[in-house]
Amino acid sequence: MRIVIAEDSAILRDGLAGLLVERGHEVVAMVGDASTLSDVVGEHNPDVAVVDVRMPPSFTDEGLLAAIELRRKYPMTGVLVFSQWIETRYATELLAGGASGVGYLLKDRVADVRDFVDALYRVATGGTALDPEVVSQLMGASRQQDSLARLTPREREVLELMAQGLSNNAIADALTVTERAVEKHIGNIFAKLDLPPSDTHHRRVLAVLRLKG
Repeated sequence: MRIVIAEDSAILRDGLAGLLVERGHEVVAMVGDASTLSDVVGEHNPDVAVVDVRMPPSFTDEGLLAAIELRRKYPMTGVLVFSQWIETRYATELLAGGASGVGYLLKDRVADVRDFVDALYRVATGGTALDPEVVSQLMGASRQQDSLARLTPREREVLELMAQGLSNNAIADALTVTERAVEKHIGNIFAKLDLPPSDTHHRRVLAVLRLKG
């Protein structure tokens, strides 16, 4: 396989490259940030790119966004996201066009180098390699989005104001409605998000987390 590695940690980058070269594969390029990844792939035309999620400059989701760009610009190049983190929002977008030639593995859950190389080969040849934990979280995120989709525009507006930390009275003032109307909307929000009354969980916080998730 011809491989490009995008990993900000020099030790991990060099270590991964060494393991792959030892097993007869060619690492054609390595980058420490996501901004140059697309150009490098365009230049070297690898079979597969191994991409970390959190990379410079903000160390949030640059790598995953770069992976999505690779899928769009170079659909024949496999993309294996290899990270400690699961970013469900952009991971869903990465898989939106189909899982062929895509992988998402968690660094802490890969116990055997052979398993990693096998997964990399599957992705390079048009297959799929998804960690079960990634699949589980993506399915959970999908269910959350389905429940949010059941909210009316007004209920969504109320929830967004809740996320800003506003009280019911402040929400009522912002929307020019009564506080009782706000309470009714919040009750509907809890029902549609499947958040029953609980002595151990704060439903208002859970509802906001669904919105932010």
